[in-house]
Amino acid sequence: MAQKKIGHVELQWTCPNCGGINPGPEKTCQACGAPQPEDVEFEQAERQELITDQEKLSQASAGADIHCPYCGTRNPAGAETCSQCGGDFVGATKRDSGRVVGAFKTGPVKLVPCPRCGADNPDTAKTCEQCGAPMQRDAVEQAPAQTPPAARKTFPWMVIGAVIAFVALCALLYFIFFRTDEVRGTVQSVTWQLTIPIETFGPVEYQDWEDQIPADGSILYCEDKYHHTEDQPTDNSVEVCGTPYNVDTGSGFAEVVQDCEYEVYESFCEYTVDEWYVVDTAVSSGAGFNPQWPVPDLDDNQRLGDSPEEEYVIVFSTEDGSKRFVTSNFDLYKQAGIGTTWTLEVNQIDGVVSIER
Repeated sequence: MAQKKIGHVELQWTCPNCGGINPGPEKTCQACGAPQPEDVEFEQAERQELITDQEKLSQASAGADIHCPYCGTRNPAGAETCSQCGGDFVGATKRDSGRVVGAFKTGPVKLVPCPRCGADNPDTAKTCEQCGAPMQRDAVEQAPAQTPPAARKTFPWMVIGAVIAFVALCALLYFIFFRTDEVRGTVQSVTWQLTIPIETFGPVEYQDWEDQIPADGSILYCEDKYHHTEDQPTDNSVEVCGTPYNVDTGSGFAEVVQDCEYEVYESFCEYTVDEWYVVDTAVSSGAGFNPQWPVPDLDDNQRLGDSPEEEYVIVFSTEDGSKRFVTSNFDLYKQAGIGTTWTLEVNQIDGVVSIER
């Protein structure tokens, strides 16, 4: 899956000393002056805007910051010595990066009240425009919605109910189709029917992808249809992307990206191929034990198909009334002389499953 880059947004961090919210690039708290702790975690604002300022874009693209291993001061990526104490950064480690901070959320400005004076401020403000107090996290974030207890309790009962219903259905099917009773029957009548397909040679219509059509096929009509998905764009593909999300770059900024894939469309066609196909059937039927195959009168472009069908019907007289058994086995059929007695296996919907002399 390809990752599409959209731009950068500024993150923020919460001062553990006073609770003030600060822009991601700031090294010290704007409210109390406390230095940014080395282990502080960058967060995204309730609403974000893509950065257009070139200086900030350069910062955002520079890479993860480095915290001095001697005094803890935060330094930009690429620094070789600490701006605070002059310590050498050989062997120093960069801030972690690559963490998904959350979904990219933008839209119209919302107003939130200042926790000190109550004045309305834009949701991107870090300090109150009226009194200068820090806009603490509790003022701009709402608690996540909780799942109602009742909804959580219903799930196990739904699963149990589905299992019970499945077991009951299996038991019912077994009772109807697989449980049988033995019934004694006497052959009352026998009939037969023999069928032969009649084929003609001509165009037969099919559907397939254009590159799968045989060389002797004649295309009638084609249209583009979804064929498969690729990770990278190709000819005749449509880009399908997920929700944009923010990835921490370790510098107080996040890169906004989307996971995208590409649905490839190819020609799907209707076409014809000249071949033999069934246009009719020849049928003969009768009673007794001397069945005769039909002899149809064929045209010049016709022939008999190679899938003839045999159907033999034996009707039995039982204590529960007449019962009908159908088979394609002529050897079994010709043993069913009128008046002979057989044992019938009968299921619960009165169907004869098998017979035995």
